[in-house]
Amino acid sequence: MSDIVPIEVPANQEIHPGKDLEDFVTFFVEDQLFGIPIILVQDILSPETIASIPLAPPEVKGSINLRGRIVTVIDVRVCLGLAKRDDEEDKGMAVTVEHQHELYTLLVDRVGGVIGIGKDSFERNPGTLGANWREFANGIYRLENGLMVVLDVKRLLDIKKH
Repeated sequence: MSDIVPIEVPANQEIHPGKDLEDFVTFFVEDQLFGIPIILVQDILSPETIASIPLAPPEVKGSINLRGRIVTVIDVRVCLGLAKRDDEEDKGMAVTVEHQHELYTLLVDRVGGVIGIGKDSFERNPGTLGANWREFANGIYRLENGLMVVLDVKRLLDIKKH
């Protein structure tokens, strides 16, 4: 069973629907901030029990039951070539997205919040972005406190199917 956690907007940010702004659900993997367009996000979870799937690829952590639906859990750390998290100490958080009429839960270190960012501050992937990260990034936004990498959910999930 997973607990659904409401998305919280940080005190210094607001959600700004509008033509020139895009809203993102943010999360961290290690200390890097990532964002997914809010339109793709179905739920934010704190997974308690993840059932393992025998013979699954390393990035497939297992599956959860989300309101009667079986949902595949993908470990974003593994996809990005990072060390697996120690489940004993920290189970992490999860962002559930829909892709090709299936639900997937992306296991991340922690969830940030929802932010609206001006589309004019979007940049293509810089050359300094690591190859594994560049493979799954649509680009970046420069924020006051650093960079937000926009995760390409479609590419992440399409590649992991093969």
